[in-house]
Amino acid sequence: MSRMMMFAAAIAAAVAGQSVVPAADTDPATGYRTAHYRAIVPAAPEGVPRIDTATVARLLAKKHAILIDVMPAEGGVRDAATGVWRLAKPRPSIAGAHWFPEAGRGVMDPGIATWFDTGVASLRGKRDPRPLIVFCLADCWMGWNASRRLAKAGYGHVYWYADGTDGWSESGRPLVDALPFQTRPY
Repeated sequence: MSRMMMFAAAIAAAVAGQSVVPAADTDPATGYRTAHYRAIVPAAPEGVPRIDTATVARLLAKKHAILIDVMPAEGGVRDAATGVWRLAKPRPSIAGAHWFPEAGRGVMDPGIATWFDTGVASLRGKRDPRPLIVFCLADCWMGWNASRRLAKAGYGHVYWYADGTDGWSESGRPLVDALPFQTRPY
């Protein structure tokens, strides 16, 4: 099947309310997307509301939200022993966002999973009412996976910003270079 035909079938399935995630792209045990992350995402994860750019901007203006960016570090590598990332290129993100590269994978490396869990916990406890806004790029399953993962871990007030940095930039808002999250020494 050609790419154009697959795209048309995905659109038709989304309009009909059917899942557009091929079984091979999803872990049947967890429901997380594990391949072809840049694709149409037809609906927010269960229990995680989708929010738009204006809502994100309003929450940020109140200094009332925690932004979690899960875009992979293209060409980047994390040293498992030190937790330090070597980056091949910068990640333009929303100012104030906490960048957790690779935390949106359907199956995460155990070191990345621990880093993500402890990092988010250091930013906000599970009972803290501040919104956690999770994002990546538009049409990217990584933000979907990570927001679902946080909600399943017991975090309340988790929101999925589906338009991600693409939507933020297209709305005329600036992006800044982000660095991967580092746990602060005590």
